[in-house]
Amino acid sequence: MRKFVFFFPLLFLVSCSDVKEHTAPPIYDRDSVSMMTSYGVNTLISDSGVIKYRIVTERWDVNTVKNPSRWTFEKGVFFEQFDEQFHVQAYIQADTAWYFDQKKLWHLRGRVRIRNINGLIYESEELFWDGLKHELYSNVFSKVVTPERSMEGTYFLSDERMRHYTVTNSKGSFEREDMTGETKEEEKPKNPADTTQQVAPILRPQTQKHRKIGN
Repeated sequence: MRKFVFFFPLLFLVSCSDVKEHTAPPIYDRDSVSMMTSYGVNTLISDSGVIKYRIVTERWDVNTVKNPSRWTFEKGVFFEQFDEQFHVQAYIQADTAWYFDQKKLWHLRGRVRIRNINGLIYESEELFWDGLKHELYSNVFSKVVTPERSMEGTYFLSDERMRHYTVTNSKGSFEREDMTGETKEEEKPKNPADTTQQVAPILRPQTQKHRKIGN
């Protein structure tokens, strides 16, 4: 009974004390709220009514409140690019990716790998894909491997199909003609599969300083 004698007075004192309401402050900043979060995604994306891409990812966040608005793929992304006949033109994969829909700009980070229809393989830790200018570029170490050559450099610029690309501060194994642009007249192809150039790098303002973009 002694336990009850001391227990009930304690409850009485607590009930008579002033009641303080513990509430969290209101949340006004909706900047971190995603409009859509999808898991286990395997979907087709169309552009102007034509299916252009297949996206496969573990998690896909769409945030239209952030400025600029973006899609976020924190668990990695793999996607294929198709032509108008639905033939696979290339595949791209990365550990993390952001797509800024208003700018049509992809930012790929971590073990970025691309393979195009001509067998070219590109590897880097960061790559930007500008859908408005129709070009790919990177200011970090990049490696390009084709059936004819292997090149490495700290700056990379290419068209979307990676048929004409620029690599600077490069090293690797390739023919002399690849560096000078010379080609033997009897071996000059009418439609070369790809071309390379060696020029001074043109740094994109948004890629001079690398930092993670995300929530």
